Amino acid sequence: MKKDLCQGIQKLLDKYEPEPKPPLKFTNTFTLLIAVLLSAQCTDERVNKVTKILFKRADSPEKMMSLSVEEIQEIIRSCGLSLRKATAIKQLSEILVRRYKGQVPKTLKALESLPGVGHKTASVILTQAFNKPAFPVDTHIFRVARRWGLSEKKTRAGVEKDLKRLFPKKDWARLHLQIILYARKYCPAKKHDPKACPICLSVS
Repeated sequence: MKKDLCQGIQKLLDKYEPEPKPPLKFTNTFTLLIAVLLSAQCTDERVNKVTKILFKRADSPEKMMSLSVEEIQEIIRSCGLSLRKATAIKQLSEILVRRYKGQVPKTLKALESLPGVGHKTASVILTQAFNKPAFPVDTHIFRVARRWGLSEKKTRAGVEKDLKRLFPKKDWARLHLQIILYARKYCPAKKHDPKACPICLSVS
């Protein structure tokens, strides 16, 4: 039953989001890391406006660490939690230069050890930058996975575990983007109309 459910959902995602592209704009692995960090409790549209300015000033750990926390905070203020994020950006840039020769590490453990980088952010970097299998679960994926009957778990970690079990590893990166983009357009948290969502119609 779950196998048929998953195949049906994938078929609809391929129809409605056939060419999923990352919503955040970046030019290298470091700028991807910073953009994903900034996206916590902030819209991708807002992040892209802010990073357009920030990355003109600093698009590498070396350049970023030369800025003060106050300078970074002033640029990213509209993203929310600006002091916390600015401090994390400054600190992780210093760590990348000191410990990793200016390169973003390629393991989940190393990424999660960086200031401001949680499991979801680290997973995004693994899959989008290094093409390693990961299934980052954000608020959209957490919401619709439960709504579509893919998981009954009450934590992101639990939902992530279920999704990894249900879907082929080779499809995780694509599905992650497809579900986010689809959920925003057709299956929103507020004013959700099941009749306007092809997947909700198919699983009801």
